[in-house]
Amino acid sequence: QVQLVESGGGSVQAGGSLRLSCVVSGLTYSGNYIGWFRQVPGKEREGLALIDTDTEMPLYADSVKGRLTISQDKAKTTVYLQSNSLKSEDTAKYYCAAVRRFFPRSLAPGRFNYWGQGTQVTVSS
Repeated sequence: QVQLVESGGGSVQAGGSLRLSCVVSGLTYSGNYIGWFRQVPGKEREGLALIDTDTEMPLYADSVKGRLTISQDKAKTTVYLQSNSLKSEDTAKYYCAAVRRFFPRSLAPGRFNYWGQGTQVTVSS
């Protein structure tokens, strides 16, 4: 079955960096978008970035442009999210998700079919 497994979360000081990983299995890796999302209890899930597994073209939410970088290692079917200059408001549970490519591209969580269990990121000031 399709599995997405996130790792790399943890506690970090404000201003620090983290790299999250998402290992994808159980589906043909090419032809998909793999996205990163986050959610704080009581709030809606927020789309952060996605990568096209064929073209490697990224899409970023305006709110995080310049601080996040999404990348992939096709051989490892793994997508990364590098987060820099972390702020306390970045504290959330971070999820990765997958969907077959669609146009126009969107970071709407409802467009994504397969989800991981999430990894917690806590940023202390």
